[in-house]
Amino acid sequence: MIKLNREQMAWRVARDIPNGALVNLGLGIPVLVSNHLPDGCNVMLQSENGVVGVGPIASEDQADADLVDAGSRRITLAPGASIVDSVSSFAMIRGGHIDITVLGAFEVASNGDLANWNSKVPDKGPLVGGAMDLAGCSKQTWAVMAHTTRQGAPRLLERCELPLTGKQCVTRVYTDLAVVHVTEQGFEVHAMLDGISRDNLCDLTGAPLHFADGLETFRAPEFPG
Repeated sequence: MIKLNREQMAWRVARDIPNGALVNLGLGIPVLVSNHLPDGCNVMLQSENGVVGVGPIASEDQADADLVDAGSRRITLAPGASIVDSVSSFAMIRGGHIDITVLGAFEVASNGDLANWNSKVPDKGPLVGGAMDLAGCSKQTWAVMAHTTRQGAPRLLERCELPLTGKQCVTRVYTDLAVVHVTEQGFEVHAMLDGISRDNLCDLTGAPLHFADGLETFRAPEFPG
C-alpha cells in the first residue's frame, strides 16, 4: 500500500491552515509544515522558545546559531517577527492565543484524547514538555502521525493506551492515509489518499469510522522524504 511520506503529510496539513492564523508547529513532522505554506499566505508561526514569526529554514550563509526554533533548527525571521522571552511565549500559549497547534502523536482516541510521549520509547521521553500546554490551551489541536505502527497496529483508537498528553483536545488528525476529524460521534473521515478503500481504512483503524458527505480523495505531489 502506497502511503504519504513525511513531507507529503506536512503538505496536506499546510493545505488546510487558514490565512491569518497564528500557528505553533511541534517537533518532527509538524515543523515540516512550514516548508509547504503557499507563497503570500498570511500565517504567523510561533515557536515556544520565543519566536513569533518563524521564517523559512536558514541557508548555510544565513545560519545564525542564536536564531533557532524549538527543534534547534536554524531559521530566518518572517516580516514583522518578534523575539520574546519564554515566559511571554507561554503566556501566549496558556492564554489561548494560538489558533492552531500541530503536534506529532503516538495515539489519538475517538474522543480527542492525545498521547504523544512515552517514557518507554528510547530517545522519545520521558519529557512531555510544552505539548501539554499547547494541546490544552490552543483553539484547535491537529495531530499528524502514521495511521498504524510499523507492526501494522492501529494508532487511532477508541481509548489511548499510552499516557495522555491532553484530554479531548484533538480536533483533527492527519495520517499517511487520511484526514480525520474528531466529532461528538467519533472519528469522521473527510479526505482519503487515492487508492485506499473505505474498508481498508476501517481495517487499519482501532475505532469506528464515519465518512463525511463530499468525502475527498487526493494525491500528493512528489517530495523526497
